[in-house]
Parts: sequence; C-alpha cells; structure tokens
Amino acid sequence: MHKVELAVFDMAGTVVNEDNVVYKTLQKAINQKGYELTLGFVLEHGAGKEKHQAIKDILAAVGADSNSEPSEPIFEDFKKKLDDAYDTLEVTSFDGVQNLLANLKQLHIKIALNTGYNSKIANLLLQKMNWKKGEHYDELVTADDVSQGRPHPAMILRAMELLAVTDTAKVLKAGDSIIDIEEGKNANCGVTIGVTTGAHTEAQLRSAGPTYILNSLTELKELVKP
Repeated sequence: MHKVELAVFDMAGTVVNEDNVVYKTLQKAINQKGYELTLGFVLEHGAGKEKHQAIKDILAAVGADSNSEPSEPIFEDFKKKLDDAYDTLEVTSFDGVQNLLANLKQLHIKIALNTGYNSKIANLLLQKMNWKKGEHYDELVTADDVSQGRPHPAMILRAMELLAVTDTAKVLKAGDSIIDIEEGKNANCGVTIGVTTGAHTEAQLRSAGPTYILNSLTELKELVKP
C-alpha cells in the first residue's frame, strides 16, 4: 500500500473512454496529405502529447521535411475535423472508474485530471460525461495551462500547486501511454501507473518502467491509502 495525497489521472484512454477518436482524427488529418499511417503508428509516436507536437513528432517519424510539409495546416484541419467528430460522439468513462474516484475522495485523496488536450476539448469531454469539478475531481490541468508539454512534469507540478500538495513522494500518476509514465517519473511521483485501456500495450508501457501496470484502473484501490 502506498501513502497517496494526490492522484493525477490522464483523461482519454485512462478515465475517459472516447474510442480513440482524437487519434483516429489525427490519423485522418495526416493521411489526407498522402500518407498511409496506421492508427498504431499514430498512437506510438503521438499518444499523450500536446496535439500539435504530436503531429510534428509523427511527421518526423516518417521522415517528412518540415519545410515542404509544415505541421500547422494539418493541425488546423485536425481541430476542425475533431469539432465535427465531437458533435455526435458519445463519451463515457470506463467501467468502475467513477466509483474508484468516489472511493479515493472518501479517503481524502485529492484528484487532478491532466491532458495533452487543450482546455476547450478537455472541458467538452467532461461536459459530455457530466463530470463536475469538486464532485468527480478537484482540478483540471490542460496543455493550455503550462508552457511545456509532457514528458515535462509541468502539468503535475501545476496540479500540486493548485491543490497545496508539496511532497512528490505522495503523488500518484496514472495514464495509458509511455509519455504519462515518463511525466510521472520526471515529477518524482512516488507511484507511476500504466493502464492498458488506451493508447499503448502492456509491453510498450512496461518499457517505461512504471511502478505498476493495470488492466483496469479499478485495481488501483488495492494499492493506495491516504
């Protein structure tokens, strides 16, 4: 059992089940430029990152020249496509996750959500799930709130600041991508958790060396105490 004061959860693929719509849309926006990238490739090189940076990294991974293939038009097209996709998308949480968050709150463990999405998208997801600040979570930190994206620990450090938590050893970070785990380690979190419900496989998550790998986030309640 780990003594935890603050649990920081990634959103999509971790506590939010949106059927990878963001990365499928990212894949579509890039492939319209004449590429034939698989969803697996997009997830491997882009998962968990601020989305413009994800596009840059995916293009770099296929050897695209940034002068002849600038990332900005793809990013702008991606945002329009995503707005369209979200209009009809049904968004839920994963089975048991809402109960897990309620259990953590009963234990007086603070809950922060963090994400490589911008504030607009993150809040839209939460609205679709009917999740409310102060009820389901205590703070939300998005890519808009910090100057450096994952794996830099800025979002975790911001959550700690907002929730008056000073000891990183009592912070847990959980996410579905390698970059979530790297972010937690860079923040010196006492516990880092990879969950297999989203972007990366168990083998990919294991390569980042998390404290635990879980098949369901609900298994977390056996590992923490206030």
